[in-house]
Amino acid sequence: MGGARTVERRRMVMGALRSRRSVLAVPASNPRFVEKARGLDTDAFFLDLEDAVAPSEKEAARANAVEALNAGGWGDRVRSVRVNDTTTRWAYRDVVAVVEGAGACLDTIVLPKVTAPRDVQWLDILLTQIERATDLPVGRIGIEAQIEDARGLVEVDAIAASSPRLETLVYGPADFMASLNMKSLTVGEQPPGYDTGDAYHHVLMRILTAARAFGLQAIDGPYLQIRDTEAFRRSAARTAALGYDGKWVLHPLQVEGANEAYAPTQEDYDRAELILDAYARATEVDRRGAVMLGEEMLDEASRKMALVVAGKGRAAGLTRTTSFEPGA
Repeated sequence: MGGARTVERRRMVMGALRSRRSVLAVPASNPRFVEKARGLDTDAFFLDLEDAVAPSEKEAARANAVEALNAGGWGDRVRSVRVNDTTTRWAYRDVVAVVEGAGACLDTIVLPKVTAPRDVQWLDILLTQIERATDLPVGRIGIEAQIEDARGLVEVDAIAASSPRLETLVYGPADFMASLNMKSLTVGEQPPGYDTGDAYHHVLMRILTAARAFGLQAIDGPYLQIRDTEAFRRSAARTAALGYDGKWVLHPLQVEGANEAYAPTQEDYDRAELILDAYARATEVDRRGAVMLGEEMLDEASRKMALVVAGKGRAAGLTRTTSFEPGA
């Protein structure tokens, strides 16, 4: 029991420390795209064995993914592979081939079309068996679960609690829109006729709330109009405002917009660090539960909000440009 809690704490800490502002989708069947991906300024990437790969190319794509991971050159990015979903004939061989072949160079497995806790638990058990058989550290490889249909959303709380390996919940917009019979062919935009509010707000907040309740990151899905960078930025800004940690990107043109949207501004980051310093001094030195910083009254709630912004800034590589001066 103690070992399980240790693994869970390690998963939660590692998951929280990984920056995923931009998560690049890379077809594992296309060596040219794989090579190009190494030079892009993304926080994370996944080599795709699922939707981006034709059925006839699945086995070759597995071998390409193993070779690409073992070849390195990915820096400190989060290294992932998206396998096929659990209802397909490819899923178990995807996991076995990738983890046996390149497990030491892999951070997470992305599991698509998750509809119930059993999907994640199946992957958790299989990963444990492979890790033990190949002398890999048990529990090190994380899981990212894609919520892509109505059944997955109904079960999202149970899915979020299903495994200590789980690091993220990922919204899959295209499949989700199809599962609702939504009258739209434009992924990421409001459906025709919906002219008030946001048709996706409930879905996005359900996924986000479940993720936060269980210490997970929440990642927005892709925007398919890859050359409309302004529309991509608007899409990213909406989920960043809610609290999402990042977004999938499909093209180099989308990378900069994602990195900017999901990181705090320098001004907000500096302010958050000042709030943390001021509150620490107030509670630890002055023995007070509240303090003024300029014209703003700070308390424990202020500290919690500042921790979020400061954490996102540190993960994005920001450095402070101001310092705290007591009494200023």
